[in-house]
Amino acid sequence: MRAGVAALLNDPAKGLYFLAELDGQIVGQLLITCEWSDWRNGNFWWIQSVYVTKEFRGQGIFRALFEHVHNLARQQKNICGLRLYMDSANATARKTYGRMGMKRTDYEVFEMDFVLEEKPKNA
Repeated sequence: MRAGVAALLNDPAKGLYFLAELDGQIVGQLLITCEWSDWRNGNFWWIQSVYVTKEFRGQGIFRALFEHVHNLARQQKNICGLRLYMDSANATARKTYGRMGMKRTDYEVFEMDFVLEEKPKNA
């Protein structure tokens, strides 16, 4: 994970981290990456890598991060919306995102993960 964070910090085109700080301590974060939509002629901001320190959960940390990002996105003409994906079993996250005004779509995520893919036995 450190290599991935370092790569992003060294190349701002990859995305942008937002941090929540309380009394000098980082208590939450989220990452924004972009996806171009030809249908909408604009970028979706994907919310990723959401994390709030356990002892600060339920205190509005994610809400503050989300509202900040939402407000920034609404101010930019080339941003057409916000998206995120989550673990389908995470009922708490589902409720939280719903309270933020996000809606479940008809889209499903498919992937082919080359990093976690099992390597051939003779490799």
